Amino acid sequence: MPIKFVIIFILLFSIAGCSSLKEDFTVSPDSFIVIGHRGASAYAPEHTIASYEMAAQLGADYIEIDLQMTKDGKLAAMHDQTVDRTTDRSGAVQSFTLEELQQLDAGSWFNREHPGYADPAYSRLKVPSLEDIFQHFGSSVNYYIETKSPDLYPGMEAELLRLLHEYGLIGSKKDNARVIIQSFSSKSLERIHREESDIPLIQLISYKEKAELTDHEIKKLQKYAAGIGPNYNMIDEEYVKKARENGLLVHPYTINKQNEMEEGVAWGITGAFTDFSDTLTEVISNHDQKE
Repeated sequence: MPIKFVIIFILLFSIAGCSSLKEDFTVSPDSFIVIGHRGASAYAPEHTIASYEMAAQLGADYIEIDLQMTKDGKLAAMHDQTVDRTTDRSGAVQSFTLEELQQLDAGSWFNREHPGYADPAYSRLKVPSLEDIFQHFGSSVNYYIETKSPDLYPGMEAELLRLLHEYGLIGSKKDNARVIIQSFSSKSLERIHREESDIPLIQLISYKEKAELTDHEIKKLQKYAAGIGPNYNMIDEEYVKKARENGLLVHPYTINKQNEMEEGVAWGITGAFTDFSDTLTEVISNHDQKE
């Protein structure tokens, strides 16, 4: 059976799509979370409703949403600062109003680059706003949101928090587990922490060489962050151990190979970003059965 039809079969008949948090769920070192990287971006166009739906169906505990801001101050789901790579146009996201942005074709590029998973319907997909996503999913999924390039977009954090409140996704400690926010910008996370101190925040870290977590860095992180999101290729077991011993969650990006998933779980990571939520979900299930 062609792999695309296997995926469709899973989507139609799997019960994994009911991937919402239990009422007593807390983001903690005792719980491993599968994070759908830009949705199910191995199988569908990244940062589209179709991709997020598929990630939830394939077992993701959280769907990752990268945020950019449009010319008219709306938050849109897109990784890049420009629309060049994932639409049929070019230019900076901030040069488009949301209405203009949503006229673009956000899926045909995927059909060209991934013919094994191509679908004619993808050519009709649009760039969703964050509000579109909240309206579509509500509280049926969990959100792992990144503030991207916040220095370019004054007010990004305020608009994000406004929408989270409007859609009832934060407001109590229990509800705040439904949303995790990450950023490479410590200033962005600190602004959010001052307004909503109960939301788990993850400091993304980019290493050009082998990662090292210093005592000074740990003390700084502990003031506002629940954990860290390092590049998986730059960390090792000792790095994970030190972070965990100091009470930090460890959610590396982006792990797509099964052997690396198994390795990371053995090291003690507490979650991971992946384009293949189905594979990571299976790895976690097998690991739990062995214990």
